[in-house]
Amino acid sequence: MPTSSASTTDAAKPAAATGGVQSLERAFDLLERMADAGGEVGLSELSTSSGLPLPTIHRLMRTLVACGYVRQQPNRRYALGPRLIRLGESAARLLGTWARPYLARLVEETGETANMALLDGDEIVYVAQVPSKHSMRMFTEVGRRVLPHSTGVGKALLAHTPPEEVRALLARTGMPAATEKTITTPDGFLEALEQVRAAGFAVDDSEQEIGVRCIAVSVPDSPTAAAISISGPAGRVTEAATERIVPILQGIANELSTALANPANNGTA
Repeated sequence: MPTSSASTTDAAKPAAATGGVQSLERAFDLLERMADAGGEVGLSELSTSSGLPLPTIHRLMRTLVACGYVRQQPNRRYALGPRLIRLGESAARLLGTWARPYLARLVEETGETANMALLDGDEIVYVAQVPSKHSMRMFTEVGRRVLPHSTGVGKALLAHTPPEEVRALLARTGMPAATEKTITTPDGFLEALEQVRAAGFAVDDSEQEIGVRCIAVSVPDSPTAAAISISGPAGRVTEAATERIVPILQGIANELSTALANPANNGTA
């Protein structure tokens, strides 16, 4: 009977939908595991880390390759694909948009320019900024990329990274001196990261630009490694000012973390 047939079809839908959702969750999990492994892995590594059987992983990877989100290398290993770049760039722009109300509050409460930055590969990329109202103020172009060793946000972002990974990053990027105060040795940078962990915030004291001081904290539990900071002339961002500014930075970083974990509330700061 038609009604019987319709009932059978409707009953089958939830099972099919559940299977589709599970496949989607597994595919995203594999992409994240690839990113955690440096962007290139073998199927056996994915099977070991995910606990999924090889045939399931092979099927999911075949679909991701067909969609351009993964590519298979000549050595038969799998790497993150170029189509993810567009998604990442769009997501970074949105993250900056969501952060702007929080950065605006930072400017109101500290009087200095507020920034948000992400760790993108081996570089720091600035994704949002709200300028200070002072006539003498700092300006960093959104989208600008810098090396981590000479910035407060770089220190904040790398503070809890294992030392061997930090050394590997520094070996890849080098440590050119932006100013006479830039840290230019791996040991010196690791010592600075130890100070960040102890203090709970990072400082760039004329290390990127002479006369400019920056205070930065990481955004806890951010979906991607992120930090916020304020920057201003060293004459205004003094040690005394730092004591006042750090709790404000930390409080707003925590609020931003909560907002990012609850997308429906974004933009309501």
